[in-house]
Amino acid sequence: MSGKLNVVLTALLVGCALSVVNARFQARHLFIDLERSQQQQRQLEIDWTQLQLDQSTLGKNERIEQIARSELNMAPLSPARTQYLTEGGK
Repeated sequence: MSGKLNVVLTALLVGCALSVVNARFQARHLFIDLERSQQQQRQLEIDWTQLQLDQSTLGKNERIEQIARSELNMAPLSPARTQYLTEGGK
């Protein structure tokens, strides 16, 4: 009777030990995944901040005017260059 009890308790002990090892293994992998996700979050926040800075820089009126003048050869409107249309066709 005592021999059977020892075998059962030993099997139970081995099962518990394997369960602990498996739980620690899964916890380690989950921790690694968490660290990767946090690193990715930090990188995405950096990218988002850079994109917001780029958007504010690219959308400034001075920059748009400068590109329009230099690359598109555009000039500001003046009364001498403005044509007004009337309904009569003349």
